[in-house]
Amino acid sequence: MSNKVLKRSDIPVESTWDLTSIFESDAAWEATFEKVSESLKGVASLRGTLSLSAESLLKAIKTQEEIGYDLGFLYVYAHLQFDTDTTNSKYQAYFSKIQSLYANFMAAFSFYKTELLAADEATIRSFLVNEDLKIYTHDFNQLFANRKFTLSDKEETLLAQASEVFGAPSSIFGMLNNADIKFRDVTTETGEKAPLSHGRYVLFLESPVRDVRKDAFMAMYETFKGLKNTFATTLSSAIKVHNFNAKVRGYDSARHAALSSNHIPESVYDALVEAVNDKLDYLHTYVGLRKKALKQDEVAMYDMYTPLVESVDTKFTYDFAKDIILKALSILGEEYLTVLNQAFDERWIDVYENEGKRSGAYSSGTYGTNPYILMNWQDNIDNVFTLAHELGHSVHSYFTRKYQPFVYGDYSIFLAEVASTTNEILLTDYMLKNFDDPKLKSYLINHYLDGFKGTVFRQTQFAEFEHAIHQADQHQTPLTQEFLTTTYFELNKKYYGEVMTYDEEIGYEWARIPHFYYNYYVFQYATGFSAASALSARILSNPQENVTPYLNYLKAGSSDFPIEVLKKAGVDMTSNQATKEALEVFKQRLDELSELV
Repeated sequence: MSNKVLKRSDIPVESTWDLTSIFESDAAWEATFEKVSESLKGVASLRGTLSLSAESLLKAIKTQEEIGYDLGFLYVYAHLQFDTDTTNSKYQAYFSKIQSLYANFMAAFSFYKTELLAADEATIRSFLVNEDLKIYTHDFNQLFANRKFTLSDKEETLLAQASEVFGAPSSIFGMLNNADIKFRDVTTETGEKAPLSHGRYVLFLESPVRDVRKDAFMAMYETFKGLKNTFATTLSSAIKVHNFNAKVRGYDSARHAALSSNHIPESVYDALVEAVNDKLDYLHTYVGLRKKALKQDEVAMYDMYTPLVESVDTKFTYDFAKDIILKALSILGEEYLTVLNQAFDERWIDVYENEGKRSGAYSSGTYGTNPYILMNWQDNIDNVFTLAHELGHSVHSYFTRKYQPFVYGDYSIFLAEVASTTNEILLTDYMLKNFDDPKLKSYLINHYLDGFKGTVFRQTQFAEFEHAIHQADQHQTPLTQEFLTTTYFELNKKYYGEVMTYDEEIGYEWARIPHFYYNYYVFQYATGFSAASALSARILSNPQENVTPYLNYLKAGSSDFPIEVLKKAGVDMTSNQATKEALEVFKQRLDELSELV
């Protein structure tokens, strides 16, 4: 690992994403920005016309779609440019401007839903026989299903105008966490000092030297502990926004509001937590196995990421990872492979870490653009799986936008994590079958278990914490740093059990988790893993029969409710049976690793 984080200008062009397919230049972005700003001025003339005729309704829909299409291009270009260097003031300004323009767009069209819901439903439905409007039937079914949670035109306009303000806690967290926060250096295995960053943190935790792992852990959480009151205020503000929006719309809670938007029953959330809590002893057993395998007197949180198998070369270059991924996912057929090759050949992927670059990884795009992938590549197996994961999102997005019209050209978060996690499971299966070294097999099983721990156990823990703090705020309990830290610390003790030795610093982990600002997002990682486990088992057992239904799920977008899309692919998530089955696979692999190590 280099002791230097490269500047953006030092990254080879072929390892950066090509954004010229969105806008050829910043000048083109600015011209489109002015075009959209001007177009929004004419939206007011559509007010009061939606229920007059099928033609007037269609005109409003098309106007909204055309502006929304351009707005999507503007937003994606600005945020991708900004994320590659969050210290770049020009793209900071672009990102701020597009957030404001998006708020103006929401405000301009705030009358749309309220006017339609105030109209006679039978009249609106009679318009849908129009050949050009038939395609919007499912969209209107969703609209009318949420009738009771839609406010008056004036109230919707006020909320839309406040959207930028409501997003401030998340924006402040992002700027502090990505651009301004500084960590002290970490002492490496050779005794040298190396900079700590978000991208390098897990790499340090994978070190075979316990002192390095502990030093990185302490350096990370000493920093967050020093900013605990700032982060508590920021997170508390975000939770209050979620609860406020839910309350004014008449939802029972923020969770009710978040899940209703995707037509997910709240019972799915509770069933997940119940199934995972019922098998926490599996995680406790894994902690005990780590302690034994590492031959330590105690095991701490910073010991949970280092490989259990010694003397295995775990270096995976980006090119090697590309080759493995293409072979592993070939089971999904030629159409799927063609899109993967486009991703690699057409520079959809921004590969390496640089100064000021947003931490982590994601897939992002909009209708009409490539589904781009941000990475902060390190030569380890985690990054191979992360790349496969994000490619799952990107191929899902590509198929959705190719096969669905604009109105259904996206998919819910509930569906998103299924595609990405299926890729990870198929990759695990391929590597276990094609790497003969017993130590490497042990490493891969260990990696699977760690992935499961992070995706099912850890995300369910996050879900419990998220729900607890939303409920606390709903009942007027102040979300102080003491409350947040104590609540988070106690959940860690429940999840990891009595074998674990707990440093007080782990209590501050809540401060560095961006997903707590996303409003009931994280549980879908765990449900997604469960669904992916079931779907991948079907594909591996009989690809000829099960790949086509799986690809149809990838192409469905939001043309049906998420639960129904998965049912058609072969998994019913109204039951937690898939989660229970996934937990038993974890136990099976845990037993395998126990014998191997």
